[in-house]
Amino acid sequence: MNEVEREKVNLETAKIPWLELQRFYAKGDAVWISKELDLVDVGYQFSLDNKTEVQQWLENKQVALVTDDQALRWFENNSELWAVVVKPWILVQE
Repeated sequence: MNEVEREKVNLETAKIPWLELQRFYAKGDAVWISKELDLVDVGYQFSLDNKTEVQQWLENKQVALVTDDQALRWFENNSELWAVVVKPWILVQE
């Protein structure tokens, strides 16, 4: 793992209100990351375009597009989520 690139992803991670992330969800670019995964590690693998690792997470239901139910719950609760942008995606984690 390239520690410089991983640290770059880490520095771009922030806690952001869901209200500010909704536009990414509306475009289909918001990706939910399970609590059991490390957001920085997932972001790093996305930045490397590591299809094998990402596919495994998708199959294990640890990574998925944000659902309507999640988006509504976060909106209603005025939730803040951990997020990192790995273009074109925004990765979010509760």
